[in-house]
Amino acid sequence: MSFTDAPMAGPRYTPLAMLERLVAFPTESTTSNLALIDFVEDYLRAWGVPATRIPNAAGDKAALFATVGPAGDGGIVLSGHTDVVPVAGQVWTSDPYALRVADGRAFGRGAVDMKGFVATALALVPDFLAAPLAIPIHLFLSYDEEITCLGVVDGIARMGRDLPTPAMAIVGEPTCLAVTDAHKSVVSLRTTVVGQAGHSSRPAAGASAVMAAGELIAELVRMQERLIEEGDPSHRFDPPYSTVHVGVVSGGVARNILAPQCQFLWEFRGLPGRTHEAVMAEFDQFATDVVLRRMRRGAPGAAIETICEVAVPHLSPRPGSPAEVLALRLVDSNRTITVPYATEAGHFQDAGIPTVVCGPGSIDQAHQADEFISLADLDAGERFLRRLAHEISRP
Repeated sequence: MSFTDAPMAGPRYTPLAMLERLVAFPTESTTSNLALIDFVEDYLRAWGVPATRIPNAAGDKAALFATVGPAGDGGIVLSGHTDVVPVAGQVWTSDPYALRVADGRAFGRGAVDMKGFVATALALVPDFLAAPLAIPIHLFLSYDEEITCLGVVDGIARMGRDLPTPAMAIVGEPTCLAVTDAHKSVVSLRTTVVGQAGHSSRPAAGASAVMAAGELIAELVRMQERLIEEGDPSHRFDPPYSTVHVGVVSGGVARNILAPQCQFLWEFRGLPGRTHEAVMAEFDQFATDVVLRRMRRGAPGAAIETICEVAVPHLSPRPGSPAEVLALRLVDSNRTITVPYATEAGHFQDAGIPTVVCGPGSIDQAHQADEFISLADLDAGERFLRRLAHEISRP
C-alpha cells in the first residue's frame, strides 16, 4: 500500500494547515496546553489512533503519547514540545497566534520552535497508517520545555510500564535537519544569603548579605575563568567551554543599612561530562570556608544556601548509535553537529534510549518577534518524515 492509498477516516491536513491549527493555541509555558492536547487527541481518535494523556500534578497541562503501527516496544519516538515562549514585549507585524504566510515563510509563535515539526508529524499520521510499518512510530508531545524541560519526565518514567519503550528517539528541535548528537546541560540555581542588618557606619557589628553576595559572584567569575582554561576536549562546542552566568541579583534595604538578605539567580551550562554537582560543591566550599566564616564574625546566624531549581541533562555523543545511524541516513549526511541550546533529548538518553536532535528550520528564528519557518524547511521536514516511514516499512 502506498502513502496515497491511506483510507479516509479522519480529517486530513497538510503540514502547513496543521501548523495553522497548532499556532492558534496560545500555549505559552505559563498557561495551559490542554486545548491543544484536546484537539490532537480528537484528531488521532478520528484516525483510530489511541493516545495516552499524561497530566502534570496540577492537572492544567498534559503530555500526550500515541503509537502508529505495530503495538509494543521498539520503534522510533518523534518527540516535540507544545509550549512556546511569551510574546509580551515583542513587536509583531501580525497576530502571533494567527499563522501568516508571506514571502515563502509561515509566521507565528512556535512556527519553528517547535510546532512546525509537531504539525508535520501529525499531518502525516494518515500516511504512517497506510504504510506497512515494520516497527512503530510513537508520537510524544510534551509541555514546559521552554522553562524546565520536565514535561517529558513523567511519560519517560512510564515507558516499560504502561507505555512502550522506544528503541530510539528523534527530538525535532530546529537544527536545519542536521543530526545533533550532543549539547550542553543547563542548570538553574538560586543562592540566598542571610546576613544581619545594622548601620553601615559599623560594618563589623553585622553582616551585609549584599557584600557577601558580591564575593560569591566574584568567585563565579573566577570559576568561569577556570572553566575557560579547562576548555572543550572535543573541540566541537561554541563557546568551547562550560559557562556560568548570573542573571538576577536582588537584596538590601537602603544604602546606609547592612543588607539583611540578598539573592541571586545563576545558571551553569556544562559540557557533556562536566557535572553541575561538582560546580556546586566547589562553590559551596568557597561560600562556607571564606564568605560565611567572615560573615559570622559579626553575625553568628548568617547563612548561605544554594539550591538547584532545574537541571536539564546534557546530550552526550554516542557514535554509531541506532538513532544516529538512522538519522544520518535519512538526511544523506555522514557528520553530526552540536548545538548551543539544551533540549529534552538528555532525558531520553538518561533513560537508556539512543537519541538525536533533528528537526526542520533554524533556531535563529525562534524566541523573537515574527518567528517563522520557511515553507522550504517545512517541506524538507515532511520529506524527512516520509523517508523515515519508508525506511522502516516492510518491502
